Amino acid sequence: MAVTLRDEVAGQTSTDHVVNTGAAVMSTGLVIFNVVGNVQLISLVSECYTTNGAAASTLAFSAVSPSGTTALSSASTSLANVAVGYSVIMNCATGVGDAPLQGLSGVLLNSAARGIRIPGGTAIKTTIATGPTTGTWKHYIRWEPLEQGAYITAAF
Repeated sequence: MAVTLRDEVAGQTSTDHVVNTGAAVMSTGLVIFNVVGNVQLISLVSECYTTNGAAASTLAFSAVSPSGTTALSSASTSLANVAVGYSVIMNCATGVGDAPLQGLSGVLLNSAARGIRIPGGTAIKTTIATGPTTGTWKHYIRWEPLEQGAYITAAF
């Protein structure tokens, strides 16, 4: 029998430790998620919700913890003129700092179960080169707690 885990954090309901943001224009330093307690990041996905403009913007993810900033990914390729449904997925399986996977259809290989440890008190942010984006993007994060009471909230 399958068991579904349900978390309720800050008025959000998530299943299987998944939280998502609303759709918003991305800019450098935009906080998309806040981490409370130590967690293992399994998947981080950004999906285009309104068509992005012609500016050759790129997307990278970073983690800003009380101890400093870590680049979670290097920059994506250009997001210029991407259509609704285009996705960028951080590759959690190969290592911190790798380029994210991207695809027009939104169907992309997600990460293996290896994951990335993220300490409590961390803000997960975007870095947009030649930004902000003109399209709106929604972000999804999948994670597992590494200690009792650990969770992640969407920043918007």
